[in-house]
Amino acid sequence: MAKLIKTPTEIKACGNKEKIIKEFIGNVNSSTEKVSIAKMDSPQGWEEPGQTPKFNEYTIVLKGTLKIETKKESFDIKAGQALIVEQDEWVKYSTPYKGGAEYIAVCLPAFSPSLVNRDNEER
Repeated sequence: MAKLIKTPTEIKACGNKEKIIKEFIGNVNSSTEKVSIAKMDSPQGWEEPGQTPKFNEYTIVLKGTLKIETKKESFDIKAGQALIVEQDEWVKYSTPYKGGAEYIAVCLPAFSPSLVNRDNEER
């Protein structure tokens, strides 16, 4: 059965600055648990706590540069590039560079606060 998603739902982001998350497909906007697809608009200087999620995350940068750090490496993902982060890998996202970044995040299974496991949350 096909399901038209007419508009995304805006979700409050975690981090030190306001970041716009528009979830098109996922737990909030479409009651989809298997996958979430969201567009992010992240300002210069934004960062969130590190996390060890229980989902794979696939990130495609549309505009600007997104910094993604793991325990072993640090990546500056530019427009037209993508990165895969496997579940259970510690990761930190930020946009320290001029202009911030606009990107698409796909999570399998869908993003959920109970699956993200941020560093500052009790487990």
